[in-house]
Amino acid sequence: MENNHTGRNILLVFVAILLLAGTFSGGILVGWMLPGQTPLEDISASATPTATVDEEMTLDVLFAPFWETWQYIHDQYVDQPVDDTKLMQGAIQGMLDSLGDKHTGYMDPDTYNQVTAPLDGSYEGIGASVDTSGDLLTIISAMPDSPAEAAGLKPGDAVIKVNGTDVTKTDPNIVLKSVKGPAGTDVTLTIQRVDQPEPIDVTITRQKIDLKSVTSEMMDGNLAYVRISTYGESTTAELKTALESLLAQNPKGLILDLRYNSGGYLNTAIEVISQFIPSGVVMYEQLQNGEETTYSAEPGGLATEIPMVVLVNEGSASASEITAGAIQDFGRGTLVGVTTYGKGSVQNWIPLNNNQGAVRITVARWLTPKHRQINDVGLTPDVVVELTQEDVDAEIDSQLNKAIEILSQAE
Repeated sequence: MENNHTGRNILLVFVAILLLAGTFSGGILVGWMLPGQTPLEDISASATPTATVDEEMTLDVLFAPFWETWQYIHDQYVDQPVDDTKLMQGAIQGMLDSLGDKHTGYMDPDTYNQVTAPLDGSYEGIGASVDTSGDLLTIISAMPDSPAEAAGLKPGDAVIKVNGTDVTKTDPNIVLKSVKGPAGTDVTLTIQRVDQPEPIDVTITRQKIDLKSVTSEMMDGNLAYVRISTYGESTTAELKTALESLLAQNPKGLILDLRYNSGGYLNTAIEVISQFIPSGVVMYEQLQNGEETTYSAEPGGLATEIPMVVLVNEGSASASEITAGAIQDFGRGTLVGVTTYGKGSVQNWIPLNNNQGAVRITVARWLTPKHRQINDVGLTPDVVVELTQEDVDAEIDSQLNKAIEILSQAE
């Protein structure tokens, strides 16, 4: 993330990222990034660590077992010569893994160069948000009306093969690149699904993805409905246009649907929140030393008083969690659905000197207005409503129905 906290930072790190044709990787999370945007997982200039004489003496003692082991490997390991570069890279990876943070890790030079390659400018792929921070490329959500949705991809689906090639040992960011491709071409994903004992093969025809991020309509019962699928450059303008049209019809209440919204840009998140909350701190960024940066609502929101319900689920992540968390903390609306994904941290990508790859380090966390932690926790809705497979098969949206019920009873 940019250290000057500009509004062009991305909330998703994930890593939640749209599988469109550019790399659309890096943060996930995470949401996605477009050409010219700065990702939340900021690619920062590296800094050479310095140490005092006393610190150097302490490090000599601390690293004595490391160098002792290094020498034993070179003296006694059966297969010689060993690859010193791989030993070094493995040591770095092990050091970062010991932190226990899935978003912190090491990328070797080849992986780093592939992940940071320029976007190709086309928006073609399967239309899914993914998490690249774990061992496997994992689906967060399928975009509405996308090939991924038509193929039945579900949150939590982990990709173990692409076109028959095992990718369980491949960096998820690289796997992501192999899943994207030109519209009209097929890709076969072998999926490990949580509730399925055996892997599933899914063949998907890539297509050009419509990036429209806001849809809206007036529903029966004089209720306004707005769905935000991602937080992109045009989202605020699209949202304002939708709200102006809906509010002109004097609706009784408003349903804001953030289900399967995996995030996007920070400035967009603040602008979206500001349409519903008139003033006050809507988010904190907390650094390792406890220092906090506050983000406040911008004046001029269009829907700051209308009764509202916010729909969330396990695919709601990062920017959408910030939005829902602020609305919940302010008591501005009722959250309905199930616990959200839990993505509330910021990563810096720091290239190592002499083209030795890069490290990705978590440097900050997002907190709600009441200083609630989101990362790895998520948000618990005010009204928990599960959407069962039986509901899906019967085309019954029990979460939306509960939102309608709540607003219909509002005075």
